[in-house]
Amino acid sequence: MTEDDDDLDDTMEDLPEGPSKSQIKRDRHALQALAERMVGMPRHELERLNLSEATWVAIDETPRIKDLRARKRHWKRIANLLEREDMHAVHVLVDQADAREREDAARHHALERWRERLIAEGDAAVTEFVDACPKVDRQQLRTLVRQAKKDTERGKPDAPRKLFRFLREAMDDGA
Repeated sequence: MTEDDDDLDDTMEDLPEGPSKSQIKRDRHALQALAERMVGMPRHELERLNLSEATWVAIDETPRIKDLRARKRHWKRIANLLEREDMHAVHVLVDQADAREREDAARHHALERWRERLIAEGDAAVTEFVDACPKVDRQQLRTLVRQAKKDTERGKPDAPRKLFRFLREAMDDGA
């Protein structure tokens, strides 16, 4: 072992322990993505966070920024401001919003599957839907299904849309 190797070992010991530059950069990008996600959320949800005045000013300024490069700088600015906020509360709020979006998407897909089944299977699927939602008007459902079948064969989207809206209302009413 040479004297240079000893100096290298001493230098390695003097390096601070902590995140690497790459990790810091990944964290910054994640924070910028979080800032972008937050700005897209409704204001009434963000008001639960108790954000600082500077953060609110930056969030309110966002819609007027049109240039892509300026917008990217703006996300960085909001990310810098968010570092000073209660990040636990921010993450909880965003996680709740994501969960709601997943639930809404799953519900929408379930309604689409019901509509497809009703159009394809007819009365058998109508009976199953009525069993699942007993308060639904069976006669109106049958009429909408028949009309949706006809319009689907003709390539018209009107009746299938009406059927979807009817199914959504039936599910919302707990029918």
